Amino acid sequence: KKKKLNLQAYLILQTVFYYPLRHLLKFPSDLDELRELAELLQFYKTEHTGYVFILFCSAYLYKQSFAFPGSSFLNMLAGALFGPWHGLLIACTLTTVGSANCYLLSRTFCKNHIVRLFPEKVAMLQRLVVSDCIYDFSFCLFILCMYYSLNSSLIPYNFICVRTGAILSEIHSLDDIFSLGTLLQLLLIACVALLPGALIRHYSQAHLKLDGLEANGHQKVLNDRKTR
Repeated sequence: KKKKLNLQAYLILQTVFYYPLRHLLKFPSDLDELRELAELLQFYKTEHTGYVFILFCSAYLYKQSFAFPGSSFLNMLAGALFGPWHGLLIACTLTTVGSANCYLLSRTFCKNHIVRLFPEKVAMLQRLVVSDCIYDFSFCLFILCMYYSLNSSLIPYNFICVRTGAILSEIHSLDDIFSLGTLLQLLLIACVALLPGALIRHYSQAHLKLDGLEANGHQKVLNDRKTR
């Protein structure tokens, strides 16, 4: 009972403290609101760095966990508050954790409804995955590598948003984002991010060729036996 009263008192104090800031502490929807929010949080960050960091992480995870749009503005805010490189690390980490939360929420609360509404489709996909994983190890390896390549492919997008936030005070229009230096850095990161996908495609094509040669050889042996 004492813990419950303490929790209620804490919520009341938080409501009283943040109520005057309700018009300022909100998710930005355009560049002007983003700049105002960044200036406000930078002011609080000078003396309350930990609280600002927790607030930012909570807001980001809330958006990602429930698949709300607008992560680009939060990526920009990360760059404005924490700098380009720390902001990039924070944004990528929170994107991964938030996406995992979204998956777990969907699995926990939506799985039964999907199975009930689409039983035939789910059963077909389950049979395909099980049969491919049993008879084709490369399929499992492909799925695993594709998962990591998709995650790494978010780095260029997060980078351009975070760097935009880092130079937020110098931006007056969205045309100022794509400077030559930014585009070169983005190109380099995109090439690194696309490398796993290229290796996967190369491996898959080589594996398919080997399977085709083995199938042709087996068929040729059967034909020779029939002719004899």
